[in-house]
Amino acid sequence: MRETIFNIHDLVLMMTAVQGACFAILLLATNPRNNKSNYFLAAFLLTQAFIPMHELVLWGSDIRTIVMENCPRLFLWMGFAYYLDAAILYFYVKSLVYQDFTVRKKDAWHFLPLGLFIVFICITFYSYNLEERMALIIHDKYVYSVPNLIADFLCKILRVIYCVACFLLILKYKNQLKNTHSTIERVDIAWLSVLVVGFLLVTIIEAALASAKIVHLFIGFHLHLFEVMGLTGYYTAFLLMLVLVFSSTRYFATFESIKQKEHFKKPTEEKLLNTVFAEKIDAAMRAKKLYLSPDLTLDMLAETLAVPSKDLSLIFNRHFDSNFYEFINGYRIEEAKKVLIDPKHKSKTITQIYLEVGFNSKSVFNTFFKKIVGQTPSEYRNNHLSPQ
Repeated sequence: MRETIFNIHDLVLMMTAVQGACFAILLLATNPRNNKSNYFLAAFLLTQAFIPMHELVLWGSDIRTIVMENCPRLFLWMGFAYYLDAAILYFYVKSLVYQDFTVRKKDAWHFLPLGLFIVFICITFYSYNLEERMALIIHDKYVYSVPNLIADFLCKILRVIYCVACFLLILKYKNQLKNTHSTIERVDIAWLSVLVVGFLLVTIIEAALASAKIVHLFIGFHLHLFEVMGLTGYYTAFLLMLVLVFSSTRYFATFESIKQKEHFKKPTEEKLLNTVFAEKIDAAMRAKKLYLSPDLTLDMLAETLAVPSKDLSLIFNRHFDSNFYEFINGYRIEEAKKVLIDPKHKSKTITQIYLEVGFNSKSVFNTFFKKIVGQTPSEYRNNHLSPQ
C-alpha cells in the first residue's frame, strides 16, 4: 500500500471522512435533547471520519508527505477510532431499541481497549524522539512490527465480535416486540440491520487484512494482496456511509423502542394460574374487541383492564401459554373466521377482512390463520360458505 498515491482511492477516503463528520455535526445540531441514541450515532460517525483520515495519513503518499513536513506528530493517534467505533455502535443499537437504556459505571469496561491502545502507542511509538518516529514511519518499520500487528489483529477481531453482538441484539429486540406489540410488521428495522451487517462486512474485511499481515510473517506472498484487501474495505465503508446518510435518516427518528427487562416482584402463582382472572381478561377482550385496533400494545391493554403490564405479560406466558403478539392475533383470527362464513359479508375480499380484524399484513394473517385453523382463509370460506 506504499504505492497508493493521491488518486481516486484517496478521494474515496476523504469523501467518507467528510460525510461522516458532516452527518455527525448535523445530528448534533438538530438532535432533540431527549434523543440520546442520536448522540451515540453522531459519535459513531465521527469515528468513521477519523478512520479514513488515519489511513490517508498513513498510506496516502501525497497526504503523508504533507503531514511529515507540516505536522509530523499527527501520525498514528487517529487510529484510536478503531478501538472505539464498534463499542459506540453497540451503545447506539442498544439505546435505539431500549427506551430506558442508560450508560452505567459497569459499561466503562467497553472503553478498556481504547485505554490499552493509548498506553501501547505511548510505549511503542511515542517513547522515541521525533526523528526516530519519522524513520519508523518512512520505512514502515512500525506498522509492520510484530507488536503492532498483534495489537491491530486483536482490535479488528474485537470489532467483529461487537458487530455480532449488535446483530444478536436486533434479533432479541424482534422477539421482545412480540411481548409488547400486537403488530410488529410496521416496525421497520431493515435499515438498522443494513447498518450493522454492512459494518460487520467492513470489520470482517479489515480483520482478514490484519490476519494476512500476521500470516505474512511466516509465509511470504505478494504485498499487493494487502492493497486489494485494504481498498475493498475502504470502498465498502464508503458505500455503507452513503446508505446510512441517504436512507436511515428517514427512520431512526421514529424508531419503535421498548423497555429493557426489568426486575420486579412476580405475581403469586395463584394469580398467574387463576382461571377466574383469566376468564375476566377473556371476557373483556370479547366484549370490547380491543384486538381490532392494529396499534394495540401491552400498555394500552393493561390500562384498559386495570392490570399492571408486567403482571399481564406474565399471565399471558403462564396461563395462556403465549406472548402478547400471539394472544391478540388469536382473537383476530377468531373474528376473521366469523366474518369469512357470514353470508352478509361474502362480498368482502380477504384483504378487507384481515384489515378489519386488526392485521396489516396479508402474509402474517395467512400464516396465523393456517397455523390455528389448518386451512387458508380462502379454503375456510369455500368450505363453510354455501353459494346462494
